[in-house]
Amino acid sequence: MADNKNNQSNKSPFGNIGGGNKDSKKPKYNPYWIYGIIAVVFIVVQFYLSSSRGPVETNWSEVKSTMLANEDIERIVVVNEKEANIYIKKDRLDKYKGKFAGRFSKPSDTGPHFVFNIGSVETFERNLREAQEGATDELLPEYKEERNWAGEILWTVGPFVLIILLWWWIFRRMSRGAGGGGAGGIFNVGKSQAKIFDKDSKVSTNFKDVAGLAEAKQEVEEIVEFLKSPAKYTKLGGKIPKGALLVGPPGTGKTLLAKAVAGEANVPFFSMSGSDFVEMFVGVGASRVRDLFKQAKEKAPCIVFIDEIDAIGRARGRNPNFGSNDERENTLNQLLTEMDGFDTNSGVIILAATNRADILDRALMRAGRFDRQIHVELPDLNERQEIFQVHLRPLKINKDVKVEFLAKQTPGFSGADIANVCNESALIAARKNREAVGKQDFLDAVDRIIGGLEKKNKIISKEEKKTIAYHEAGHASISWLLEHAHPLVKVTIVPRGKALGAAWYLPEERSITTKEQLLDEMCSALGGRAAEELIFKRISSGAQNDLEKVTKQAYAMVSIFGMSEKVGNVSFYDSTGQSDYSFTKPYSEKTAELIDEEVKIIIDAQYERAKKILKEHAPGHEKLAKKLLEKEVIFSEDLEEIFGKRPWDEKRDLIMDNGNGIGTENESEKETGAKPKDSEVAAE
Repeated sequence: MADNKNNQSNKSPFGNIGGGNKDSKKPKYNPYWIYGIIAVVFIVVQFYLSSSRGPVETNWSEVKSTMLANEDIERIVVVNEKEANIYIKKDRLDKYKGKFAGRFSKPSDTGPHFVFNIGSVETFERNLREAQEGATDELLPEYKEERNWAGEILWTVGPFVLIILLWWWIFRRMSRGAGGGGAGGIFNVGKSQAKIFDKDSKVSTNFKDVAGLAEAKQEVEEIVEFLKSPAKYTKLGGKIPKGALLVGPPGTGKTLLAKAVAGEANVPFFSMSGSDFVEMFVGVGASRVRDLFKQAKEKAPCIVFIDEIDAIGRARGRNPNFGSNDERENTLNQLLTEMDGFDTNSGVIILAATNRADILDRALMRAGRFDRQIHVELPDLNERQEIFQVHLRPLKINKDVKVEFLAKQTPGFSGADIANVCNESALIAARKNREAVGKQDFLDAVDRIIGGLEKKNKIISKEEKKTIAYHEAGHASISWLLEHAHPLVKVTIVPRGKALGAAWYLPEERSITTKEQLLDEMCSALGGRAAEELIFKRISSGAQNDLEKVTKQAYAMVSIFGMSEKVGNVSFYDSTGQSDYSFTKPYSEKTAELIDEEVKIIIDAQYERAKKILKEHAPGHEKLAKKLLEKEVIFSEDLEEIFGKRPWDEKRDLIMDNGNGIGTENESEKETGAKPKDSEVAAE
């Protein structure tokens, strides 16, 4: 403290007097200030001092009426046949003092004293002769040619000199790495664009803000712990992992997890996106990679986070620009070398995130570069409860809102989707002037996110509305009557988003899907088209979305899941993603025909099955459609009243209650839970 006081006492407004404060910052010497001063002095001399003794601008009328009439002119010199310089007799200069008022000095004795534009030479000579008629001493003009050598040289050579100096200055600045114009300036084009977070700019996010993701958090927490206390691991011979790759669908919290690492680790943290390496200039990506790792080595131990690494990590040799120099491949080669090349990177840990791990280069994925691949999947029921608890903290909610209920209503939702639900529910409650966010606000928010805004004013004829009602009733009836179809939540014929009608389901959270489950789902999806054909003896374009979904499922069953007896237990799906640019199918034309036949057989069978079920339960289907036309929105209670309880739901609930593990398995099939069937998209 004493040293600081002494330093402060030695400070003076006039600088460091007596050398008391050696650590005070001195203004940096900048040669451009000198250049500026010289330019200002040159301008002052050129436009003021140099013109103070020059000739005064006049005109022919004044020359004729005053100077020639009084015979004050000593001689007239015509320069370049454009201007006439007037030289006044020395003994007559005092008469023209008023003309030189405001000048910096008295007029030159030698002249010229005045100047004017003569126009054409012939006119000037004629006017001069007429003005001197009767004069005792006639003046004859002198003619003189003058060239401005300095101006001509400047205009001829100046542009080339200026361009050479400009290029010299640019390359000099780039070679020194000087910044001009911020991080994205032209002089920093080859420098790393990473944001550095250290003790001066600490990130507020920590692991408490990351709900769910227990296994993923454990992996990255271990990396942070290694950086904090490496002796705990190295004493057993272990080495710090060189890199960890966060893989998962969008919105699952990969970037949030990296932010938590930045907030927890007491080491420098470099953060950038994969697209930051890509630039229009050749060689910039590789240069930025080199500069990034150079900075990281200087601040080691540290963590480097590259978000969306697939922007530069795409597998080499698969670029469609054949034969061209691929800048991305050069950047990837440099990244591979820096991560695990001849030069070691001790203390630099690489964190990366992507949702397209299948297209990454195998050399990038190998151990030694990314030692760990951390899968961040969609949250299950328990994890969704934890995520809801985090996002409900800032909200003012009613007592009737239960986190468990909200988690069950949002299967297949990612962390970002849940955050959006909470925010949307608060906006809906505020729109309705409520004091707190209620249960119905959350349900409305889920519907808003899944299906879009309601369009109650959309113009729909009675015939179209009836078709939509029977179509949706067909979906709802078959899904209620089939064991493996998803349980229905509600059905609506109110237009929402692009759909003219929709049905909401709550899919089971399962890790595998059986053939029977797929067939029941296909049959339920075809229920709308089957209902139209049975009731109206015609079909419409409203089943476009249903047919698209069913076709994809059928082709997946035959060519991916091996669920066809004729095709056999084969799968033509490439999960590695290494054949994106292949031009041939992995099977023969004969097999392709067989696949098409099997797909058609499966779809036709489920379509006939849907029509059979609707015929057997025609009264219930009719009653449901009429109720839908009357209320526009019906719920599972209405179906239970018409068709009775589903015995399979009671068995499933009993198994879940006895197992005490509701929703502990994540859904590998990525079912879009609680999402409606956009069954009427094409009917518009």
